[in-house]
Amino acid sequence: MDEQYNPFTGRRIVPGVDDVVPAAAALGLEPPRFCEQCGRRMIVQVSPDGWWAKCSRHGVIDSAHLGLR
Repeated sequence: MDEQYNPFTGRRIVPGVDDVVPAAAALGLEPPRFCEQCGRRMIVQVSPDGWWAKCSRHGVIDSAHLGLR
């Protein structure tokens, strides 16, 4: 099983252990700041109609592709 990381804190997700998610992220107001696949910090660009985030290893994710735009 591959490791997964919290996209808002960058911490490794451990089954059975709660990870605090910032309030703005829980409300859907904050884009992810860390890659879910490797935990690295991403470059994030926010625009009035959405956002995109780029991991140096795993490429770009976009709010339009996730249905959040």
